[in-house]
Amino acid sequence: MTAEQAAAWGATGDHSPLMNNYGSPPRIFVKGSGVELWDKDGNRHLDFLCGLAVTGLGHAHPAITKAIAEQAATLTHTSNLFATEHQAPVAETLDRLIGGPRGQVLFQNSGAEANEAALKLVRKFQGRGKHVIVSAMRSFHGRTLMALAATGQPEKHEPFQPMPEGFRHVIWNDPVELEKLLTEDVGGVILESVQGEGGVNPADVSYLQAVAEMCRERGILVVFDEIQTGLGRTGDWFGFQHAGIEPDIVTIAKGVANGMPVGAMWARDEVAAAFGPGDHGSTYAGQPLALSAARATLAELEALDAPRVARQRESVIRELLLNVKGIDHVRGRGLLLGIEIKPEALNGRTAGEIARACLDRGLILNGVTPTALRVAPPFIVTNDQLVEGAGIIADVIAEGT
Repeated sequence: MTAEQAAAWGATGDHSPLMNNYGSPPRIFVKGSGVELWDKDGNRHLDFLCGLAVTGLGHAHPAITKAIAEQAATLTHTSNLFATEHQAPVAETLDRLIGGPRGQVLFQNSGAEANEAALKLVRKFQGRGKHVIVSAMRSFHGRTLMALAATGQPEKHEPFQPMPEGFRHVIWNDPVELEKLLTEDVGGVILESVQGEGGVNPADVSYLQAVAEMCRERGILVVFDEIQTGLGRTGDWFGFQHAGIEPDIVTIAKGVANGMPVGAMWARDEVAAAFGPGDHGSTYAGQPLALSAARATLAELEALDAPRVARQRESVIRELLLNVKGIDHVRGRGLLLGIEIKPEALNGRTAGEIARACLDRGLILNGVTPTALRVAPPFIVTNDQLVEGAGIIADVIAEGT
């Protein structure tokens, strides 16, 4: 790593103590409040990415801060050999928000871990000979080897070949192609209701309904990866609810604790019963400091009625963006949107370069594909802030035309 790259991470000299896994960061942020972030030089930024759909209540939210501080002064960790006070209330809330048949929750530390646990649970429940998992092309399910194997992005597989066996990938949003792959050895299908990392691609409601019906007929478990889409972000508590279906397993992370590392896997009771003591575990999963934040976050999201807010803000931001010259269309649901830019407006630039130019003007978003920007503002974003952000996007696009 060069001295310049080391300095970008806040390191001294020409050597960074950090691996070059994320490249050279364009900013070092030191303070956040609500929708705003400040870098080490005191520059203000609007955060329309929420740490990748994590800080849905904004930065330094008073209720979350209070919960974490009080818990840190009381009890931070015991291990899962013992129970602590936040585990059951958080699990009960998630079970209620998911709806449908009663289920149980296994806490994890991240989305990848939640998906890893879900994939293991499918195999344990179904048994040998019905162990194959089907997922969609351009999906993203995490970076552990099994979650990566489920991810439908071959370019991410190549550096780590050979990948774990028992995974198939199918064309997204096409029930006819999916049905061809549902052979007798398939035990589960894992899908996102909106592909986040794949380009903010929403599934058709009819597709999700067809998947659920095909899987029920064949005894195949339906797993919904709601890590980026859950907890109100799409305009319902979970993305699968737009289709009115009942999954067997749901994975959750990102927005559940407003920045504290919490993941969770929910499964309906019959499926959850396949896991017994020792089948899966984690030293830190469900520990009290993290779950104090999750408990406070869920309470605030319910008090806010996050799905309603997401729908309202979506209508505002869509209208603003569709009036921007150079934007072809806006896709997604709620406050998880992809902005497709016309080729002539790109004018040789990539969406990533446009996102960097927006950052220099004080707006945080990212290029999710070479031609599309992703925006995922917090639920507390105001209409004035949406106007400001859309104005920055318009100015940056106009600069290249």
